[in-house]
Amino acid sequence: MYIKDVMTMNVVSIPSNTTIADTKRIMEAHKIRRLPVVDRGKLVGMVTEHRLEAYTPSKATTLSVWEISYLLGNTTIKDIMEKNVTTANPDMTVEEALALAQEKKVGALPVLEDGRLVGMVTTNDFFYKIANPTLGIGMPGTRVQVTTKTDKNILEDICKLVSQKGMNILTLHMISSTETGGKDIVIHVDTEDVTEMVKELKGKGYEVLVRKR
Repeated sequence: MYIKDVMTMNVVSIPSNTTIADTKRIMEAHKIRRLPVVDRGKLVGMVTEHRLEAYTPSKATTLSVWEISYLLGNTTIKDIMEKNVTTANPDMTVEEALALAQEKKVGALPVLEDGRLVGMVTTNDFFYKIANPTLGIGMPGTRVQVTTKTDKNILEDICKLVSQKGMNILTLHMISSTETGGKDIVIHVDTEDVTEMVKELKGKGYEVLVRKR
């Protein structure tokens, strides 16, 4: 899967001469927490809700209401924006982009193509468009975890049994086992009643747990 498959297009952006006050209004109107800053078609920075708050006087300030309004209405984003922005490109894999975001400790990556802003990918995109489908979150059925301490071909046994029971696999993934040091297989099938499946897997010597979904 590539960034172009999960990114948000038609991204709201602002020019660098936008004031803090106007930027706050734009964020509230669109219910977003970050805005790329674009001048003449070129990405020049990024401003986040957290960064805005850092430059907004607190309630404990000694400034008057007039002084605060003047400050917010005359300070431009150019003065406070993050200028060294980490970006992605549409043909980058989601694994590459996620690793990059984690390395740089950022929650969003503007997506550039030929120097032009074409999208944005955020932490929420990674969760809702990648993690949720991979883990089967929100899907019907039952999730079963199978562990073995032997060299058995666990995946072959599971798939064969699922087929025999007339079930369909919705998702399947592997996770590290803290108990055995090996890998557990978590399979999500489209059936609520997996009693017989669990019984037969245990009969083959596997440790089986029906997981919450």
